[in-house]
Amino acid sequence: MNTFLARTNAVFAFALSILAALTFFCAMSTSYKKYGDVVPVKISTARESVRNLPNYQAGRETCDLGMLNFDLEADFTKAFDWNTKQLFLYLTAHYKTPANVINQVVLWDHILLRQPEAKLSLKNHNVKYYFWDDGHGLKNNPNVTLTLSMNVIPNAGMLPIFTVPTTHTFTFPNIYTN
Repeated sequence: MNTFLARTNAVFAFALSILAALTFFCAMSTSYKKYGDVVPVKISTARESVRNLPNYQAGRETCDLGMLNFDLEADFTKAFDWNTKQLFLYLTAHYKTPANVINQVVLWDHILLRQPEAKLSLKNHNVKYYFWDDGHGLKNNPNVTLTLSMNVIPNAGMLPIFTVPTTHTFTFPNIYTN
């Protein structure tokens, strides 16, 4: 029991136990923080249009394709505390159609790394992903709501997902564009 290897093993195991306990307490210190409430966000849209195009991924039937540009002003500086490594941001569109009560489409995403000024200012920005509907539910739809959500990637602890309370609701036009 008094050999060099036994003593080294005991010191190493004790050090790992202390580091595990410290990591646990550090993770618990930020586990109840509501990151979505500390971020001021402004979302608006421009140039909303709907096209009726064939969707070759789901057969030859025509489906609605929503086109829009958006403005996003957000300051994520308060979301970066000592335990936040990066933020995964994504903008989703929520809407109802007669065929489906719940429709959610991710339109844009971004990874925001730690930096001194963590601000986003996007003007007249195009969506990153196509806004397909599986039928004809986008034309003249009055309740399309844009929501910004973020996944907080910490240094230690759980991976929480928060939705920013600020939303933007808009209506698609009642005619198709070419």
